[in-house]
Amino acid sequence: MPEIIETTVYRLDELSAAAKDAARGWYRDGSFDYDWFEFAYDDFERICMILGISLRRRPVRLFGGSTRSKPCIWFSGFWSQGDGACFEGDYRHARSAAGRIRAYAPTDTALHRIADALQAVQRRNFYQLRATMTHRGRYYHEHCMAIMVDRDSPVGQDMTADAEDAVSEALRDLARWLYRQLEREYEHLTSDEVVDEAIAANGYTFTEAGRRFG
Repeated sequence: MPEIIETTVYRLDELSAAAKDAARGWYRDGSFDYDWFEFAYDDFERICMILGISLRRRPVRLFGGSTRSKPCIWFSGFWSQGDGACFEGDYRHARSAAGRIRAYAPTDTALHRIADALQAVQRRNFYQLRATMTHRGRYYHEHCMAIMVDRDSPVGQDMTADAEDAVSEALRDLARWLYRQLEREYEHLTSDEVVDEAIAANGYTFTEAGRRFG
């Protein structure tokens, strides 16, 4: 015969500290199956355009069967050695990049240093350097980027001795910068404060032990 079982359920703020942690863990485990990183990607694309980087794009199939293009950016994180971010694209000198990046991100000194480093090595090579970045291997961090640097000189002049290393390191620094932005965004979205707000806004209820009810 059917039975009626009564269960007392609780809002998050009614739980004990341990039960709250369990409830937050449930939310974190199941609430990041969407592209939470899209804002960081969009910001990175704008920064790349300023610096003279054209990101490669790849087709992604949508649920309805259609496709849309997404930038070739990858990351893994945020817990293991070897986590990081990388990207594919082509780099050319961009006029006034150092000034424009300061206008776009006036307090981000890391971006300023990257723009200045690229500007300095381009100046030494009469603004003729170019680079191609491709992903290699099965990991996603700055050293998984194969970076090919050359000089587009109309008279065949070689790069300065420091050019390849300087351009490569600046582009790897940019990948490191992207990873830090993604890590900060993830830490914000998974913070107790933000998780608590999301749980309350959705009206979730839990058992006394913090297990999601229903």
